[in-house]
Amino acid sequence: MSKGRVFSGARPTGRQHLGNYLGAIKNYVKLQEDYDCVYCIVDLHALTTLESTRDLKQNTLEMALDWLAAGIQPEKSIIFVQSTVRQVTELHTILSMVTPLGKLTDLPTFKEKVRENPGNVNYGLVGYPVLMTADIVLYRAGFVPVGIDQAPHIEFARETVRSFNYRFNTNVLIEPQMVVTTVPKVLGIDGQQKMGKSLNNHIELAATPEETQARVMMMVTDPARLRRTDPGNPDVCNVFTFHKTFSTPDEVAMIDVECRRAGIGCVDCKKMLARNLNANLAPFRARRAEFALHPDTVADILKDGTRRATVLAEATMRDVRAAIDLPE
Repeated sequence: MSKGRVFSGARPTGRQHLGNYLGAIKNYVKLQEDYDCVYCIVDLHALTTLESTRDLKQNTLEMALDWLAAGIQPEKSIIFVQSTVRQVTELHTILSMVTPLGKLTDLPTFKEKVRENPGNVNYGLVGYPVLMTADIVLYRAGFVPVGIDQAPHIEFARETVRSFNYRFNTNVLIEPQMVVTTVPKVLGIDGQQKMGKSLNNHIELAATPEETQARVMMMVTDPARLRRTDPGNPDVCNVFTFHKTFSTPDEVAMIDVECRRAGIGCVDCKKMLARNLNANLAPFRARRAEFALHPDTVADILKDGTRRATVLAEATMRDVRAAIDLPE
């Protein structure tokens, strides 16, 4: 019995941080055990908001290094760069012909991007969900892992597939199903906003142990705990949230008790987190360093991913062209 196919993509933002890992990459690695996975670095999507492409290639390489070091295995999954499979832009153009403009401008993510980039509302930004749909259906992926906030985009993709199949009296495109990921929002070192590079509140996976400790020591703890002798409340402390992921159950239980009775201070609590975080990330960092020493190997992995993805893409496009009577 064949596995179902999963597709997921991420914009090349360079070196990944803990929020990226806990929110997506960790799940990518796990999905490989139960699905045929297609993982794409979506560089074309990045163009909708980039003012300069100067760092695009380097950011793509950095993301690939992090994905490979985290455990995405080329022998199990297809990993490639979006723009290297040319069929995606062909399908994007075709799908745009069956997409009402009003549906695109009504999507909450489009409205959010307009607020963020009022001076750069380009066609690519409006058509972003159509390109995303093309990404998914080009590889006939049955499942897409997303957070619940992305549900409108997956429903848009399903509607677009139905529109295409109805318009051309065919069933060549598959409606994708949403696989909801339940990872909570990962807060940054400020303890308030979602972890992200734009806010400089992130901790990079590939940071040195010293850099990691410095960032952890900057983390905001219980704002009501002003002195070492004040009892704290771990339930509102972002440092404690990270302890739940990177520290042992015994350590978590100890901190939960000792913080509430001022038996442990915030400085010692953060030092413990930094130590445990570095210990957890040490194998990842060693694998990443090894991959970084062999950039040709990484390039070959991405090139082979392009080859394998192109086989799937061209098979879909042959059926699409035949359905709408376009010449081969």
